[in-house]
Amino acid sequence: MIYPENILICIAVPLVITAFFVKGSARKIVASFVIGMLLCLVSAYIGGFLEMSLAMDAEETSIFISPITEEIIKFMPVLFAMLLFDSEDEELRLIAVGTGAGFSTFENCCHIISGGSGSLVYVLIRGFAAGVMHVVSIYALSLALVALRRYKAATFPVVVGALSISVSFHALYNLLVSEPGISSYIGYILPLGAAIVLLLFFASEIFFFLEG
Repeated sequence: MIYPENILICIAVPLVITAFFVKGSARKIVASFVIGMLLCLVSAYIGGFLEMSLAMDAEETSIFISPITEEIIKFMPVLFAMLLFDSEDEELRLIAVGTGAGFSTFENCCHIISGGSGSLVYVLIRGFAAGVMHVVSIYALSLALVALRRYKAATFPVVVGALSISVSFHALYNLLVSEPGISSYIGYILPLGAAIVLLLFFASEIFFFLEG
C-alpha cells in the first residue's frame, strides 16, 4: 500500500518553492506541473470511487472509466485559462504541456513505487508509453483548441468533439496494452509515434499557417 498524498507533498513542495524563484514561462510550467500532479491524485480518487460504485474490475476501469475522467480533468486548466483569463496561444500550450507532464510524472511515480522499479524495461515502458501518452493527448487537445479559437469555431459541441478524440486515443492505448502480445507492443509505440507526428506538425509550415 502506498500513500499518494505523501508522495505528492514530497514532490510538490520543492516545485512550489521553485516557482517563487522563476518568472514568466518558467513559472507557468512549474505551476502547471504541480497542478497536473494534483489533478492526477483527484482523478485517481474519482476513478476509484466509480470503480467501486459500478462494480468494475481494474481492467474495465482503465478502458472505460479512466480515459474519460483523466482527459476531462487534464483539460480543465487549459479550458479555464482560455475562458477565464483569455490566455494567449503560447500560454495555453505551456499549461497543457506542464499539466500533462505533471500528471504523467506523478502517475508513474505511484506505479513504480507500488509495483517496484527493479525492471528497467518496465520503467522505460512507463516513461515512453504511458508518460508520453498523457502529454501528447492534452497537448494535441490544446493545439486543437488554439486552432478552433483562432477560426472562431470553439463552440461547445466542437470542443466536446475534440475532447472525445483525446479520450478515444487514451482508451485505445489502455485497450491495446491490456492484453499481452502484439497489441501491447503497438500500444507502447502509439504514444511515441503520436509525439513524433506532433513535433513534425509543430515544426512544419502548416502549424505556422494555422497560427496566422
